[in-house]
Amino acid sequence: MALQLEVGAILEGKITGVKKFGAFVALPEGKTGMVHISEVSNSFIEDLSTVLTEGQTVKVKVMNIGEDGKIALSIKRTLPPPERPARGPRGPRPAQRGGRADTGRVWQPKAPQPQGDLSFEDMMARWKSQSEEKNADLKRVTEAHRGGGSRRR
Repeated sequence: MALQLEVGAILEGKITGVKKFGAFVALPEGKTGMVHISEVSNSFIEDLSTVLTEGQTVKVKVMNIGEDGKIALSIKRTLPPPERPARGPRGPRPAQRGGRADTGRVWQPKAPQPQGDLSFEDMMARWKSQSEEKNADLKRVTEAHRGGGSRRR
């Protein structure tokens, strides 16, 4: 009974060549597939020749069979999943980029101020004041992003 060469099948093969990018594996039925370096181990591998050698027998999983007949293989997917370190109780998270610590405060919109019986002039004066505050804040923020507003371009 011949092993069926199909995606998902786990086979044994013999390494016929080791390159920087991956290893070639001779499979049953005279076929050859390739294991990319990223599919060899669950940990980082700098130099594949330190992990695999020609003539070594390996267990591989068929990941893909291209229309052109190329067979993509994986060694790491035949291995047990890597153990994740045990997590202790969750404590406070470290400060995010930018150095700001999480104060636990959540943004809340300002409560609308009662309009009451304001005259048109009073409403316009309030709008102008709020507009000037917003423009001053915007100018301060944009100058801070540029590295200060004292330089002229």
